[in-house]
Amino acid sequence: MKIPFSPPYIDDSVIEEVNDSLRSGWITTGPKVKALEEEIAKLTGTKQVLCVNSWTTGAIMMLRWLGIQPGDEVIIPAYTYCATALAVIWAGGKPVMVDSSEDLNISVDAIRNAITPRTKAIIPVDIAGWPCDYKSIMQLVNEPEIKAMFKPTSPAMEKLGRIIVMNDSAHSIGSHYHGKYSGTETDVAIFSLHAVKNVTTAEGGAICLNLPEPFDNDKLYAELRMKALNCQTKDAFTKSKAGGWRYDIVGMGMKANMADVNAAIGLAQIRQYKELLKERKRVFDTYNNAFAKEPWALLPACKSNERETSYHVYALRIKGFTEEQRDAMIAEISRSEVAVNVHFIPLPMLTLFREMGYDIKNYPQAYRNFAHEISLPCYPQLNEEMTKHVIKVVIDAYNRVKSEG
Repeated sequence: MKIPFSPPYIDDSVIEEVNDSLRSGWITTGPKVKALEEEIAKLTGTKQVLCVNSWTTGAIMMLRWLGIQPGDEVIIPAYTYCATALAVIWAGGKPVMVDSSEDLNISVDAIRNAITPRTKAIIPVDIAGWPCDYKSIMQLVNEPEIKAMFKPTSPAMEKLGRIIVMNDSAHSIGSHYHGKYSGTETDVAIFSLHAVKNVTTAEGGAICLNLPEPFDNDKLYAELRMKALNCQTKDAFTKSKAGGWRYDIVGMGMKANMADVNAAIGLAQIRQYKELLKERKRVFDTYNNAFAKEPWALLPACKSNERETSYHVYALRIKGFTEEQRDAMIAEISRSEVAVNVHFIPLPMLTLFREMGYDIKNYPQAYRNFAHEISLPCYPQLNEEMTKHVIKVVIDAYNRVKSEG
């Protein structure tokens, strides 16, 4: 049985929403983007949402808005996808990588130990959709000693008066933190709407703004929306109206906007997302019930009194296996035409970052998380037969690799 890793969820409602955009004659930024922003705000309870063309672009734009200067440090986990670090570099800052905890997410103790007067931002990452310990992180940045150490290098930093916390929530739309949907735990959260995510626009991202007073999130939304359109005073939709051709460029903007034809895909999905989330949980629970019986299986974090995952990735870890044995197990699974993945190769193991001087030896938990992890397919289209087939294939693969010693 051939099982892909993470196909997008495309049903008739998605096709009809896209066709509606095509038939309207308006396919770039317009009413469907605004409608998607409103749906994400309604789901998450965030103050303002701006949709952009990728998580990465959104992060770069927010760091530039913050006023990151050369030498400014941004703390990120070593165990994440490259975009977390690349956004910092493209914005002109220096990524300061820290180690993880056993739940795959960033270690709060490691964050504390990495803070210096040059620290301007922290970007925690919700690996596989499991929310980070945001209560502890927000308490940390608000501690009097940490705030006293903070040295602002821009007007926005002065206004905030402390380190900004900006979630890399690429995996976590639909997760829960303290009884609420993810998106409001910190100053800024950015979701990815890439093709393999729980809600997709093919390519895209959504910036959730929750900055405290004296910031005005409505005014900030308007400012960022203009920045996402090259700081042009009129968007294309407004310019297209009769007599509306004249515009101005009032700042150093970016081309970061999302198109309506993309937003249409996510709009149809998010309107039924609560039901789709239940289907992801069904698959996740089936895996949990099966692998809980296997002494070698370390199950992913999924639910506690304070947190619940978005069920984006089933990050299974194999106790006692080396990286080479894990790779051999993936090869065995692949022979059965079940597609699996690994989340993630730690950044210091990648050529770019290794050549910058980052060394995986300094991130032992990140390496352990990576070396033992196999991500299993987890999406609504997996029926019971398919899910049980994945389970059998994984267990058989473990037994074969284990027997070979």
